[in-house]
Amino acid sequence: MHFAFIPYGAMSELRLLLRDMEAQKFMLKLQKEGEKDKGVYISGQIRILPFGVYEYVFPKEYKDMILNTLCKQEPNRYNVPEIFRKIIRKALKLKPIPKYDTKEQLLWIKENVSILPLGIREDLKIPEPKDAGYKGWIHESL
Repeated sequence: MHFAFIPYGAMSELRLLLRDMEAQKFMLKLQKEGEKDKGVYISGQIRILPFGVYEYVFPKEYKDMILNTLCKQEPNRYNVPEIFRKIIRKALKLKPIPKYDTKEQLLWIKENVSILPLGIREDLKIPEPKDAGYKGWIHESL
């Protein structure tokens, strides 16, 4: 799953948040018919897109936790028109932010950084290649 956002704040503070995001480990679920599910640990990934947009890539099982951590339900602090978000969403082929559970969040350093949430993108499931260690196992493409 991908979460697209525009960060605002001092660069030194933003670097701390991005460092925490990239250092976060997640369990990527692997599935194979007739086998018990397995998991491998992966790190969160940050990608930089056009228009100053950042994208955080992580397994979909952690969607609620990530959205709760980064999408605080706060007023539109920078008065960004909704049409701007819609244009960026359309240009980057994003879906609007869905409703999410607010029970858990990650302990990332977010002081002095604001996040303008734009949308999400869901990944397809793909099988591991024949020459890989988990040949035939299916997982989120990330």
